Amino acid sequence: MKIILANPRGFCAGVNMAIECLERALEFFGPPLYVYHEIVHNKFVVDRFRRRGTVFVESLAEVPEGSPLLYSAHGVSPQIREQARQRRLLAIDATCPLVIKVHLEAIRYAQEGYTIILIGHEGHDEVIGTMGEAPHQMILVETAADVEQLDVPDPDKVAYLTQTTLSVDDANLVIAALRRKFPRIANPPKDDICYATQNRQEAVRELAARAELVLVLGSQNSSNSRRLAEIANSLGIPSFLVDGVSEIQDDWFHDVETVLITAGASAPEQVVQECIEYLQRNFGATIREETVREENVRFPLPKSLRERLPAGPAAPPMPR
Repeated sequence: MKIILANPRGFCAGVNMAIECLERALEFFGPPLYVYHEIVHNKFVVDRFRRRGTVFVESLAEVPEGSPLLYSAHGVSPQIREQARQRRLLAIDATCPLVIKVHLEAIRYAQEGYTIILIGHEGHDEVIGTMGEAPHQMILVETAADVEQLDVPDPDKVAYLTQTTLSVDDANLVIAALRRKFPRIANPPKDDICYATQNRQEAVRELAARAELVLVLGSQNSSNSRRLAEIANSLGIPSFLVDGVSEIQDDWFHDVETVLITAGASAPEQVVQECIEYLQRNFGATIREETVREENVRFPLPKSLRERLPAGPAAPPMPR
């Protein structure tokens, strides 16, 4: 068996920043440390931090007044920020800067009187936070079919935004439908779908044809990880989304000579390497890494944390 290891894969700059933020906050405040929603959508990461005393909550009522609280990488609504102020929580904002960009766009379009169409998945943490910026002016759509049902106050005063972790192809279908229905629709000068999401999707599109099976490391609630598996399946290549080696089934690899391995933007490199070692041990696999695009993006820790930390060396990073 041959393994093609996709590059780029795994942690993006926003996830690296959020995880480092939680590492440093744990070091500074000690446990228990509260996080609103999962810090990133990955079971391995969440379980590791939970074992160290991190408490992930879905309601700020679960957080004792005056406690330190991290906002997850997916962002939160202004309503949550206000609740945190009322409870005197020491809020640290680990929101990905690319998500913040979408929030700022929503605020600007709302102030200018636009109806905002948000392309995204209902119930996703990022979508909930973004829609909270302009709840009375924002409409969520998921598919091109949803666009046909839209009814807005002024068809000439419409703008669209997108969830950062969508499939580029799926988003483009919805955007095309929006442009047909609203020819004068406005959009941000720069694409909302994040660079890392696009790069990992591009790598799967380019490399999947060389394999008989695609293995995607990531959790089921990770939107960008699910998109990678969906892209491979859409190309006719069987694809499996797994959290780690314990979910691999040997019968998947019957008559399979080449496997493409990639990982969603919230999946640690450690779980990738464990899967590679499993295939080497059980199937004698050899490995070749294929680089489709280089990534050198890095985001600094948020000001809300930097202001609290003493000067000194950073905490050791979480294993990638």
